[in-house]
Amino acid sequence: MIEVYTDDYFMKEAYKEAQKAAELGEVPVGAVIVSKKKIIARAHNQVEQLEDITAHAEIIAITAAAQFLGSKYLDDCTLYVSLEPCCMCAGAIAHARLARVVYAADDDKGGFMRFGKKMLHPKTTLEFGIMHDECSLILKEFFQQKRALA
Repeated sequence: MIEVYTDDYFMKEAYKEAQKAAELGEVPVGAVIVSKKKIIARAHNQVEQLEDITAHAEIIAITAAAQFLGSKYLDDCTLYVSLEPCCMCAGAIAHARLARVVYAADDDKGGFMRFGKKMLHPKTTLEFGIMHDECSLILKEFFQQKRALA
């Protein structure tokens, strides 16, 4: 039997959210949260749309997942996100006690890994690199387009 609901599948869903963000003029970052192989939350950056610097895809997805589960703790959930979370999002991930985080593209300038995995909850496992090239490319193209318009 072929396993349909793999890390690749869920990262593709996060990527679809990143594409939605790009279409809206937002930095193209998308996230989904999965529990028991089911997507319980999906989100994309809405910083510009909501005029809220905290409206990152991860924060919106965490809020939606917590509401869905009726719990502030997401300790049986996996977050798939197209870009390495920033420090703000890493803090939210830690407080939500997510079991696992999978991110695609790294963020050398703004990503939490500049400070290390210790920013996450001690029980959180971390994986990265799935769809790295695609998720890096959408970001690169977005910022090239922004610079060309400036």
